[in-house]
Order: sequence, then C-alpha cells, then structure tokens
Amino acid sequence: MRAVSSLAVAVLALTLSGCVTAEEQRAADEATCRSYGFRHDNDAFAECLQRIELDRRADLRAMQSYDPFWGPPVIYRPIIVRPPRHRPS
Repeated sequence: MRAVSSLAVAVLALTLSGCVTAEEQRAADEATCRSYGFRHDNDAFAECLQRIELDRRADLRAMQSYDPFWGPPVIYRPIIVRPPRHRPS
C-alpha cells in the first residue's frame, strides 16, 4: 500500500512539473530574486537562486516521504489514574 501511495505522489509530481518548462521556472525564480531586491549576476543573486532550488528539493523530499493513507506511526498507551479511595472515619 505504501508503494502505491508513493507511486501516486511521484506521478503527481511528474505531472505537475511538466506544466512549466525549465526556462520558465528559471525566469520565475529570477523574478522572485529580483523582487527581493537582488541584482542580476552577483553572488547574492546566485545564492538566492540556490536557496529557492534547495527549498524546492526539500519540499519534493517531504512530499515523497508523506503517506496520507498510513501517516506517521502513533503509539498510544493510556495511563489510568485512579482517584484515591476514601477510608471511612
């Protein structure tokens, strides 16, 4: 079941990534960095582009490890606290 959901996420990611060409994505990333105030062709601009790409890759890794059907394992052990018994006086 986990393989099926992982495959579904991978297919969805590939489908959505096909909507934008690499050139369009680069242009959008450059526009984002320019909107932050960075100027083209310097180290700060290149670092901005690198951070955007690293964030995109981290998001992709997070999506690949997310399983909406099973989710993270949750261990539940109830702790029963009984009220103290009243002794007759």
